[in-house]
Amino acid sequence: MPLPKAELHLHIEGTLEPELAFALAARNGVELPYADTEALREAYRFEDLQSFLNLYYELMAVLRTEQDFADLADAYLARAAAQGVRHAEIFFDPQAHLARGVAMGTVVEGLWRALGRSEERHGVSTRLIMCFLRDESAESALATLEAARPYLDRITGVGLDSAEVGHPPVKFREVYDAAAALGLRRVAHAGEEGPPEYVTEALDVLGVERVDHGLRCMEDPALVERLVRDRVPLTLCPLSNVRLRAVDTLADHPLPAMLDAGLLCTVNSDDPAYFGGYADDNFAAVGTVLGLSRDRLRELARNSFLASFLEDDEDRRARYLAEVDAYEFGDTVA
Repeated sequence: MPLPKAELHLHIEGTLEPELAFALAARNGVELPYADTEALREAYRFEDLQSFLNLYYELMAVLRTEQDFADLADAYLARAAAQGVRHAEIFFDPQAHLARGVAMGTVVEGLWRALGRSEERHGVSTRLIMCFLRDESAESALATLEAARPYLDRITGVGLDSAEVGHPPVKFREVYDAAAALGLRRVAHAGEEGPPEYVTEALDVLGVERVDHGLRCMEDPALVERLVRDRVPLTLCPLSNVRLRAVDTLADHPLPAMLDAGLLCTVNSDDPAYFGGYADDNFAAVGTVLGLSRDRLRELARNSFLASFLEDDEDRRARYLAEVDAYEFGDTVA
């Protein structure tokens, strides 16, 4: 069994494997511009974030019904459980579905069919985080939050994703203020392709409690000092960073330096169907390529539960941390 861990940076739409994409396309009468699953998998080669997003949004066309979203989430949860994930805080992108005529209720109720029975079926507890697309307007984000009001009993927090450069966090000040007033937790992608100033702005303007990615914080020593002092978690995605060219190779990843600096780092899979690895695949890769010790890997696993939005269930957090502490590594790295 792999090292127990929480996954805190996971886009459910990014778990759409080619086989499921073709199955859903057949079910819904959607024609994909690829001959077969192998041809589609070949398309999973990206030059940057935007080239990935183009395919990511194209493939969403196969997601139409509650059952589609339930099947997507259930497939992820089964894979996650096999990779040692005990708790998953899952992003979804409602604007990308609303724009296609898929109702908010279809998305949330469909995902909840899988999330609501995840502990029973997979042994994985879950939270759901609704992301705003930063390359859409601030008005669209506000309308999306309003559309989600009937479902807020199922939504733990809000996030901010999609194309980062040119879309600073301040653009979404109003919707984050509204989300805070509703009692929603707040996270945001910052410092992946965007500059470290975006991380600072996400903290100061949006009031985020966790920073998704954040690896470019290392360019600003004062920001690093602040993140360490305030114990702000960073949800890093190493294999994603390589696939999207945020770093040239995994050996160049700043994770070891970030841990040495005292940052509260976690390791996650981001969009694993597209980036070549789920949660434990990322742990194994950083353990092998970056030479992280077992103590470091255990620290990353502990961090994932410490950074989780489990304040409403501290007994559960304590149980998960105890599982990490009791874990005995086998012959494999992670």
